Amino acid sequence: MNPHLAQLQPYPFEKLRALFAGVTPNPQYKEIKLSIGEPQHATPQFIIDALAGGLKGLANYPTTQGVPTLRQAIAKWCDRRYEIFLDPETEILPVNGSREALFSFAQTVIDPSRGYVPLIVSPNPFYQIYEGAAYLSGAEPRFLNNLPDNDFAFDYAALSAEEWARVQLFYVCSPGNPTGKVLSLADWKTLFELSDKYGFIIASDECYSEIYFDEANPPIGGLQAAKLLGRSFERLVMFSSLSKRSNVPGMRSGFVAGDAKILKKFLLYRTYHGCAMAPPVQSASVAAWNDEDHVLDNRDQYREKFAACTPQIAEVLGTAMPDAGFYLWAKTPIPDTEFARGLLEHYNVVVLPGSFLGREVNGINPGAGFIRIALVASLDECLEATRRIREFTQQL
Repeated sequence: MNPHLAQLQPYPFEKLRALFAGVTPNPQYKEIKLSIGEPQHATPQFIIDALAGGLKGLANYPTTQGVPTLRQAIAKWCDRRYEIFLDPETEILPVNGSREALFSFAQTVIDPSRGYVPLIVSPNPFYQIYEGAAYLSGAEPRFLNNLPDNDFAFDYAALSAEEWARVQLFYVCSPGNPTGKVLSLADWKTLFELSDKYGFIIASDECYSEIYFDEANPPIGGLQAAKLLGRSFERLVMFSSLSKRSNVPGMRSGFVAGDAKILKKFLLYRTYHGCAMAPPVQSASVAAWNDEDHVLDNRDQYREKFAACTPQIAEVLGTAMPDAGFYLWAKTPIPDTEFARGLLEHYNVVVLPGSFLGREVNGINPGAGFIRIALVASLDECLEATRRIREFTQQL
């Protein structure tokens, strides 16, 4: 067996099942699950219709690069959203959701033949795919703490010059999971300067980019930042997804865009990987990327939930409105695992302990003492969960 498999930690939801073993939720309450970042708003009917209308495509093998109409729809969306022009032939590659692409990307770009063990840098706390991608590519992960005292900014000084020289890939997530932090143009400038100095590739995970609260100030994207700073897309690739934007997590549809030279090699890898997007999904994806009305409605629903729930939770837990995304990152008065277990037992609300999303670095697990609350359920359910969280916390 591949020895790197032994380095993988259990996924956060496996840890959650183990944590909850032996707990009997209070039967007086219906379960409200706010632990997983799975959109629960209704999938727009026109996307369902487009998916059904594309079923005749099942008679054909799909190409790994996707149909031209899909790449063109993505290019037009990037132009509308970020005011960047991408070549649909060389700078865009449809993928089966950002998760799959974020993992396989490391297998493409990591070069173990340079006489040292490569490093992959990740935020901490983080999306665990980054860590798994590092180990399975033969690299070592390095985690940079994102702490509230530093406004969740990267602690670049935590790596030595020798370590920076070994970095080949840097995962960045903006808006961040779980903190909701959005990188500013100045943040991107610093990261680009480090990439120029040490030659590493930046993988920008932007799957939450369309969940934000101020219509006049959408989160800046990595490629957009490069354009604003007068840069090319060299060593820069963004990952985007329809899952959160269009409430279609089951479709597994997204795209990768950026450095054409890198995408050419990634396409080669994916051709052998056998991960072409199914034709009906491509048809539905074209329809989704071409429409913004349903995305505006989606944001309105999240905006309403955050406006209603955040102040109430903030009265009992240390939290505030995130920059973007659909998570509240809330500080707990007792250990996060105890809080999550007690909340399930007494009030049948499921949240994710923050310590499951972090790793100890310099004596600190930046997720410890926090819970991640995914406001993905209906407004009524989120309000009811908020009431229970308040009651549970006040009894501690």
